[in-house]
Amino acid sequence: MEEGVIAVWHKKVGDKVESGELMAEIETDKATMDYESYHDGTVLYLGAEEGEAVAVNGILAIVGEEGEDYKSLLGGASEKAETPEPQEKAEDVPSAAPVDTSNVNAEIVRMPKMSDTMEEGVIAAWHKKVGDTVESGELMAEVETDKATMEYESYNDGTVLYLGAQEGEPVKIDGILAIVGEAGADYQALIDAEAQGGDNQAAASEAATAVEPKAAPAAAPKAADSTPAATSTPASTEGRTKASPLAKKLASEKGIDITKVSGSGEGGRIVKRDIENYVPAAEPTQVNAPSAQASTAAAPIELPQVVAEEGFEEVKVSQMRKTIAKRLAESKFTAPHFYLTMEINMDKAIEARKSMNEVSPVKISFNDMVIKAVAAALRKHPKVNSSWLGDKIRLNKHIHIGVAVAVEEGLLVPVVRFADNKTLSHISAEVKDLGNKAKNKELQPQDWEGNTFTISNLGMFGIEEFTAIVNPPDSCILAVGGIKQTAIVKDGELAIGNVMKVTMSCDHRVVDGAIGSAFLQTFKHYLEDPIRILV
Repeated sequence: MEEGVIAVWHKKVGDKVESGELMAEIETDKATMDYESYHDGTVLYLGAEEGEAVAVNGILAIVGEEGEDYKSLLGGASEKAETPEPQEKAEDVPSAAPVDTSNVNAEIVRMPKMSDTMEEGVIAAWHKKVGDTVESGELMAEVETDKATMEYESYNDGTVLYLGAQEGEPVKIDGILAIVGEAGADYQALIDAEAQGGDNQAAASEAATAVEPKAAPAAAPKAADSTPAATSTPASTEGRTKASPLAKKLASEKGIDITKVSGSGEGGRIVKRDIENYVPAAEPTQVNAPSAQASTAAAPIELPQVVAEEGFEEVKVSQMRKTIAKRLAESKFTAPHFYLTMEINMDKAIEARKSMNEVSPVKISFNDMVIKAVAAALRKHPKVNSSWLGDKIRLNKHIHIGVAVAVEEGLLVPVVRFADNKTLSHISAEVKDLGNKAKNKELQPQDWEGNTFTISNLGMFGIEEFTAIVNPPDSCILAVGGIKQTAIVKDGELAIGNVMKVTMSCDHRVVDGAIGSAFLQTFKHYLEDPIRILV
């Protein structure tokens, strides 16, 4: 191979790429190979368009951090390419005659850079030894990097003439991994020439953080999907399944037992096409029969092939969703949460709500009663109505209840201010108004700022119980489930009752279990005897 032609790019400039992810398909002089990235980061530059050729040691792509200046790499690479390094070394050391390798029909296989932080690779296992024949795309070794153990597949056809290290020994990046060529070729001449020009080659390797096709021996390319195969042969050899990394990945994603797949690649190797076309054969079922009767195996069931297409849509993250993600992640991973769950008998609350709605100017909901009961309980347990400020705890003397409202883009928490001083009808009218403003995107900053306690209610969706994440700067949030008819013990007898479960999430830096439990007991008493709220 002297150059590779880009058949297909699977990544474009600006895309994120992970180690082991398919990046391109490259046409060599023998086959079309899948190129998998050994780098994590953002694609900053592509060295060729689809259909264009890239010379061996040319720049295939540059992967790095988003926004990173890669142009110096392009300049450095071109300077290295234009400067014949072995001649420069020979001029510096005129006493050392250059080794002639023009008649050596063999090629050095170098240790590629398999991760962005890799400096050397350790030979975990050789799958070929000196004297063995190796073909392009055939597994040659397993190399342990600083991140994972990677399979190295050969880009060369020939005989293994030399191995650069024993199993367990390290090989530096661009060091000699092996030499492959014609049987009997003078590989020692290549080693001598490498020793002569080693300093120049080391300098060249330091300049290249770009992804190169020559580093593509490390890229673990797979036998091309376009290569025809006359027959499919078993892919298992001496307990090891011969399959490309991409085929293994696809099999894992699809839940396919790769040992049951027949390979159509060279030597029966399993490639991507085999996984995509694999249809599992149903195992015959056995019918247990009495020992007096002969058991017969049922005919195998042939499952119809399901034709479907994977698809997805990527939606840009809105500013609201970014804020939700930032604040709640910060709360979850900063504040040590603990949870208290309690059941509340809502029989009297149901009767009280029915009576109040007969005279109330607005319809009072159970959520309105929860808000009022929370506000009244907070007045008796001020330590729950507090905030963590790092080096001090703020005990709020006012009670502002945040009420979580679901909107199309996420979640908003408008605030009912001084909720303990407001009547149920006032709270009901205000919550409805704030809810409409939230859904119409009409809330003003003063409508969502200043909460000292938050309530999240999913009861209307049939949720029995759940846990919520504390909404900073609050120290607690109450998750309210739906009211459900269930069997309860009343006056020593079994009866049908209406029960609601609530779970309070607490920031343990501020609120302890005993304090949270006392608050929930008071809250429970208020809802189980709603007349107390009005006193």
